Amino acid sequence: MVRERGYDPGMKRAFVVTFAIGWIVVLFGLTWALQGFGVLGGSPMSNTTTWSVIGPLTVLIGIAISVFSWRKLSSK
Repeated sequence: MVRERGYDPGMKRAFVVTFAIGWIVVLFGLTWALQGFGVLGGSPMSNTTTWSVIGPLTVLIGIAISVFSWRKLSSK
């Protein structure tokens, strides 16, 4: 088995994990935002300003995690 120079299987695994965590955070944030805006009803979180603010911020954090993970892999 020939290994490519600079290839680290652990790095790829770490990328997949952090990239997936980033998108899971995005999905949670999107759900919270939609509940806060009243699009998803049936919850005490529906139509509340708190979740209308926390949701989009969480989406941005999740995107930042995913982009950071992607850039770290592509720089190798």
